[in-house]
Amino acid sequence: MAAAIADVLGKRLTEGIVVVKYGHTLADPAATGPIEILEAGHPVPDQAGLRGAGRIVDLLRGATGRDLVLCLISGGGSALMTSPVPGVSLADLQTLTRVLLGCGATINEFNTVRKHISQLKGGQLARLASPATVVSLILSDVVGDPLDVIASGPTVPDPTTFADAWAVLTHYGVENEVPASITRHLAAGLDGTIPDTPKPGDPIFDRVQNVVVGSNRIAARAAAEEAQKLGFNTTLLTTFVEGEAREVGRLVAGLAKGLAREESVYRPADGRPQEVVRLSPPACLVLGGETTVTLRGDGKGGRNQEMALAAALSLAGWKGVLVACLATDGTDGPTDAAGAFADGTTIARATDLGLDAQAYLARNDAYHFFQKLDDLILTGPTKTNVNDLILVFAECVNP
Repeated sequence: MAAAIADVLGKRLTEGIVVVKYGHTLADPAATGPIEILEAGHPVPDQAGLRGAGRIVDLLRGATGRDLVLCLISGGGSALMTSPVPGVSLADLQTLTRVLLGCGATINEFNTVRKHISQLKGGQLARLASPATVVSLILSDVVGDPLDVIASGPTVPDPTTFADAWAVLTHYGVENEVPASITRHLAAGLDGTIPDTPKPGDPIFDRVQNVVVGSNRIAARAAAEEAQKLGFNTTLLTTFVEGEAREVGRLVAGLAKGLAREESVYRPADGRPQEVVRLSPPACLVLGGETTVTLRGDGKGGRNQEMALAAALSLAGWKGVLVACLATDGTDGPTDAAGAFADGTTIARATDLGLDAQAYLARNDAYHFFQKLDDLILTGPTKTNVNDLILVFAECVNP
């Protein structure tokens, strides 16, 4: 994104700071012109992210009404642009992140909390940039593309409140697991002692424009078009997949079985309700969205790998079906894999190697399971994050 802006604007671009995940810089640093690229931690924020956010703040403090501020926003921004409120330390924020990642909170819930302990999230970057004109170009990694949730909406009015943030913690019963500095800050917000994030109608947004330039829907449609070119009978079923990864994995396995027996009927992706199609093998069903994982063990993996492992258990013994679950940024959870493949032979091959698939699933250890089978999807960083894709293939009818 930074390289594209530098190419389009040329000498009119004066200065910029962009913070990316470790290993996601370009091979040619000159491609981004005067935009400096910094690396930081994700999904758990680190000191480098704190420094990067500080550099962004310093840059924005000099903005005037004659300036155009371009914000390049993508998924991961909540962790990468780290600027906690006074009294909340980086260590406190890291603890909160781990608690919310482990309890199964959705990204919407996660970011509701983060917006209320940050100096930049929830529209507060727009407040800092005022009176400059602000244009945010956004890559969406959130189901349904809600602008206030993507990267915690730094340039978007925040419809959530301190009460909503506190409700997330109590809903998952983790209010006593997060640092006291965070609960004190939220309590001060509940009491009205400190102001809430800027809301719709605030004049600071009069000169702000937010534009989604990439999304899961675009990626899913492109995947469906490519599958069609490769000879598969294809349709895009939905880009609103959510829920516990292992439960969605079982559902996806059911879709694969239905495709193999031509029992499932799907509406075409262009949304014409009067036309219904039956997909015959060779078939490819495309789904998009983002699942969550409730940590029960101490294994290594990501939501897509866990989804694939659950699907493998349900597909055991089925012929001619395959499920691929992957993160579009190439890194699923804290791993170097984008996701994993699962088919009807996965469990049998694992058994031959002495692997207990149920035990790996119970430990949330899908990475090591698929690593031993050589069934991880390893793409390397794609440098674009627009959520996850699930591809369901069927090439023959089962008896």
